[in-house]
Amino acid sequence: MLQRLRERKSFQGTLLASPALLWMIVLLIIPLLLIVITSFGGRDPDGNVIYKFELANYQRLAGARDCRDLGDYLSGLWQVITTPTASEEEEGATVGCFNSQYFQILWRSVSLAFQTTMLVILLGYPLAYYVARSSVKRRNLLLFMILVPLWTNFVIRLYAWIIILRGSGVLNSLLSAVASGLGLPFEPLELYPSSGAVLVGMVYEFLPFMILPMYTSLEKIETSLYEAAADLGANPFRTFLRVTLPLSMPGVVAGTILVFVPVMGSFVVSDILGGKKFVLVGNLIQRQFLDARDPAFGSAASIILMAMTLAVTVYYTRRFGFGEEITVA
Repeated sequence: MLQRLRERKSFQGTLLASPALLWMIVLLIIPLLLIVITSFGGRDPDGNVIYKFELANYQRLAGARDCRDLGDYLSGLWQVITTPTASEEEEGATVGCFNSQYFQILWRSVSLAFQTTMLVILLGYPLAYYVARSSVKRRNLLLFMILVPLWTNFVIRLYAWIIILRGSGVLNSLLSAVASGLGLPFEPLELYPSSGAVLVGMVYEFLPFMILPMYTSLEKIETSLYEAAADLGANPFRTFLRVTLPLSMPGVVAGTILVFVPVMGSFVVSDILGGKKFVLVGNLIQRQFLDARDPAFGSAASIILMAMTLAVTVYYTRRFGFGEEITVA
């Protein structure tokens, strides 16, 4: 019987994969199940979890904790969506029975993740293309320069941005010197703490994670494809649209996932560059577990964050996950 099991290829594959499966079950599946169970519970006055099944935490996140009428809730939600986003000082307003506090935090997190991802694509693609088309010696030097910042702790690099962006920082001092030389009045820019500073920090932190996957895809494109496109009469712009961009899409998709997913759950950048006033869903989860001592609500926020990230990732990979057929004509 043992001999028969050894000859079965399916059994061999299962046996080879069993260490990884066991590792995943212990370190991923079981903790995730505990988070899901906790998200439906509550807490006692001492902050301990009370295991029960109720939707209070999810209703609170949805802003419908005190709602009894669905129409009133939807009316308030629509009014918040169609009106300008409140500032950090005004967030948490109640319209009808809908409380917008957590909705605005979730929306802010998604918006920041999209802005960061789009900016790193726009900034990283030309650089990745330049590196991929450089000579081997120059390519190695450029890759080294891209990776060097990652050798330093990212918290230290964020504090360096504070020195650059604060009122008496490097950027304002430089602008003041230029304005003084031109005889123009100058008021220091309020760049820190702000949402703009958080966006700058996110782009700076995650730019290398977009450049490297795109470089890998661009570097694999054969030069003969560009020559064939030129022989068929394609100009450089059409060649980029029909050859370069489709073949580099796997790298763009991989880079997008490497950027979008961690930005959605990030809290350190917003804490440091936002002055703890720019609250993202990652900050919300951190504070519920560490400060508010409400792990049930923090677990519910974690599940919502995971669901939102998964939905966007699945849609994006299905929509753009495969390169298009190359047609030059």
